Amino acid sequence: MFISRVVLRNWKNFKDVDINLSDRVLVVGPNASGKSNFLDVFRFLRDVAKPGGGLQKAVTDRGGISKIRCLSARSSPNVEIEIEISDSENSIALWKYSVGIKQETRGYRLPYLSHEKVWKNGDLILSRPDSNDQKDQERLTQTHLEQINANKEFREISKYLENTVYLHILPQLLKHPQAFTGPDLPGDPFGKGFLERISKVNKKTRDAWIGKIEEGLKIAVPQLKALKFAEEEGRPHLEAIYEHWRPKAGKQKEEQFSDGTLRLIGLLWSLQEGDGLLLLEEPELSLNGAIVSKLAPLIHKLQKSRKRQIILTSHSTDLLSDRGISLSEILLLETDIEGTTIKTAANIKEIKAMLDGGMTPGAAILPRTKPKNINQLTLGF
Repeated sequence: MFISRVVLRNWKNFKDVDINLSDRVLVVGPNASGKSNFLDVFRFLRDVAKPGGGLQKAVTDRGGISKIRCLSARSSPNVEIEIEISDSENSIALWKYSVGIKQETRGYRLPYLSHEKVWKNGDLILSRPDSNDQKDQERLTQTHLEQINANKEFREISKYLENTVYLHILPQLLKHPQAFTGPDLPGDPFGKGFLERISKVNKKTRDAWIGKIEEGLKIAVPQLKALKFAEEEGRPHLEAIYEHWRPKAGKQKEEQFSDGTLRLIGLLWSLQEGDGLLLLEEPELSLNGAIVSKLAPLIHKLQKSRKRQIILTSHSTDLLSDRGISLSEILLLETDIEGTTIKTAANIKEIKAMLDGGMTPGAAILPRTKPKNINQLTLGF
């Protein structure tokens, strides 16, 4: 299954968005245009659906309704998200889920539902508020999506959403986790507990996945001969062995790995982890351009074997140099004073003409994302 359409109303940067998605989606746009906020739509739905989550926690973790409501929202202050889930591209939606959220005008100012609706094969099977909600308004502080005793007829949606994977490794968190105190972020999105995440996978699967990563690193990282997972004094570690003039002196642990090596390990692990929706944020960071140029075909190869959807953001011309990327897979974010709009690159005539003329997707699209007056950046210094 994959999310084939998403509709947003007043979600962060996006005042009004209605866009179709493919099974591989590349999101490009200027800085601060909302690429991360677009990915957060799917993380939000995961956080609502997952065990231990729910509407209240998902909204609170993001700072409350005021932090997720679009600044351009005026006459309709409700935040609304609607998704369609299909079995394959160009097929009719199996499921449609729609949720609207607003805030209490007094009291505890809690978020509550303006609506929650579910369609199965085009038939409406849930519509809230219902008569029970009208008798007890407090019921509207929770979605049926998050309640196992209420989502039996559409639990397939909940299970699909809760399996969404997001991992954007920040190397310093992984190298020096003890230096970053305080409560961990929900879901560990930046990889502070990445090694513990690896350790929880059963040994046979873990060794197979590490073995595939090792083969990739042998090609991408000079002198690397082996990658191993080990535990010392109850703590998990990654250990790399490099060719070295002293045969027993070529070992390194994760705190000695380069940032690019750690990011590549995180990416290759994520591509093998599960079969739910995978969200990748700028996977090109810290990587050599030659490696980045192979990411799109690598992602395509691995996702096809697992039949999973992947949505990634990027600023990289190298990543978008692959001519196997279809314009229907690329979403272009554009900003104005009323917020951010999203267009499918295939619907922009100028970009299609450039590709017909021999340009790569990156060369045709990324110049449209640069600041208009970028050449003046140095004048103020």
